[in-house]
Amino acid sequence: MGGQDIYLIKALESLQGAESEFVNGRFDNAANRAYYACFQGAIAALQHEGIKPRRADGGWSHAFVQSAFAGQLIKRRKRYPAALKTTLPENEDLRRRADYTLEMVSKKGAKRALDRARRFVGSVRSRIEERI
Repeated sequence: MGGQDIYLIKALESLQGAESEFVNGRFDNAANRAYYACFQGAIAALQHEGIKPRRADGGWSHAFVQSAFAGQLIKRRKRYPAALKTTLPENEDLRRRADYTLEMVSKKGAKRALDRARRFVGSVRSRIEERI
C-alpha cells in the first residue's frame, strides 16, 4: 500500500477500535469508532477514484464525503452497492447521539453500527485491493 492508502489503514484501525470497544462494553465509544471507520473508508474510496475535496484547505468535510460517496461512487459510477448508501448517515447519527447527548448507545445499537462498519470497510478494502 502506498501513501494514498493511509485512509484505508486509518479505517481498518478505527474498525479494530470499534471491535475492541464493543467487546469491552463501551458502546458509545464503539459507535464513535464505527462511524470513523466508515468515514475514513469513504475517503479512501474517493481518493482511489480520483475524487478530491472542494475545500481550499483540502479538508474532507463530513457532508462532502457522505454526498460524494453516495452520489459519485454509488449512484453515478456504481462502484459500490446501493445498500451502503445509508451507512454513513446512520452511523454518524448514532455517533452524534453517543458523543453529544445524555443518551447512551445500547449494545444492540452499537452492534448494528459495528456490523454496518464491517460491511462498509470490507467493501472499500476489497475494491481498493483488487485495483492494486
